[in-house]
Amino acid sequence: MSQQPNPFKLSETLLEPVLTILNQQIDPYLDKGLIDANIVTSLDIEEKQLQLGLCYPYPCVSQYRDRVMSITKALATLPEIDEVACEIDFKPPTAVMNASADKIKNIEHVIAVSSGKGGVGKSTTAVNFALALAAEGARVGILDADIYGPSIPIMLGIEDFRPTSADGVMMSAAHAHGITAQSIGFMIVDDQAAVWRGPMAAGALGQLIKETEWPELDYLVVDMPPGTGDIQLSLSQHVPVSGAVVVTTPQDIATADAKKGISMFNKVNIPVLGIVENMSFYLCPECGNKDHIFGEDGGLNIAKRYNVPLLGRLPLNTQIRDEADSGNPTVVAQPDSEVSNLYKSIARSATSQLVKIAQTDTISIEITDE
Repeated sequence: MSQQPNPFKLSETLLEPVLTILNQQIDPYLDKGLIDANIVTSLDIEEKQLQLGLCYPYPCVSQYRDRVMSITKALATLPEIDEVACEIDFKPPTAVMNASADKIKNIEHVIAVSSGKGGVGKSTTAVNFALALAAEGARVGILDADIYGPSIPIMLGIEDFRPTSADGVMMSAAHAHGITAQSIGFMIVDDQAAVWRGPMAAGALGQLIKETEWPELDYLVVDMPPGTGDIQLSLSQHVPVSGAVVVTTPQDIATADAKKGISMFNKVNIPVLGIVENMSFYLCPECGNKDHIFGEDGGLNIAKRYNVPLLGRLPLNTQIRDEADSGNPTVVAQPDSEVSNLYKSIARSATSQLVKIAQTDTISIEITDE
């Protein structure tokens, strides 16, 4: 446990065992005790009630109850403490800025959700990822950067929204299911196709990001178009992206393209927060048999090769698709389901990586031998 001054209102004789016990409570995402992770913000005692303040650097509201129970049980071994009153807050770390990009007003972190190819469920993952962040206590926005195939308006059930501008410069954003959203799909009507060359599309993306009136956001999730073209490069050069989440399926053709995406982010100094393996398996509702239709461990093998986390494995499930198509994504439609809990776990894992980046100011991608 690191040595530090005593900012807490406890006697020295009580402080030492309390800090020791708290530091034995290992945060499962930061791999540190609560003291070493700087999560404990205040300590006081009235009679035999310990008053404990915690501030997590990543959103994890769904975990609060179990964590407080574990802390209370551990502290109850001290004779000076009969009960614990705990207040918990959340504040993300300050973003490590990309030197070539200006910070976007009101936005702390930009997280790109990317895939090397289409058809892997990237947009569905991006929407549920954003909603999971919000469910875990963060202020969240989502930007539909897929200029050629915007799908966020449908998935959030807000196809009829049209941005307005009070000053002729800044655009309003939509709000749905507790998050803020912007999309080129709000501006293209009557099924018009966005037939633009790369520089035009990249310019449109820049406008969507910088000319939207975003509220105060902890995270802006950007649903990227598939591939590694002009829009991806433009985003990396002009937007302070804190990190990227790469979505793939286990099959070889998808993982091969995912590797290209990881290499691109590495070259433009955007940390890859981890891999999401979508359509990882099909669980038969009748017999419970798990079938790996698109292969097995493709996402895990990429994660190992590039020394990044496997954030989670999501099932091949028609209900996930149906709920997204209806404008009521899984995390909202079934907030306590096993699949929603998987999305929330992915959200916690990805944002905890941002904490580690902020603490080291850098993150390297090491490629191991295949």
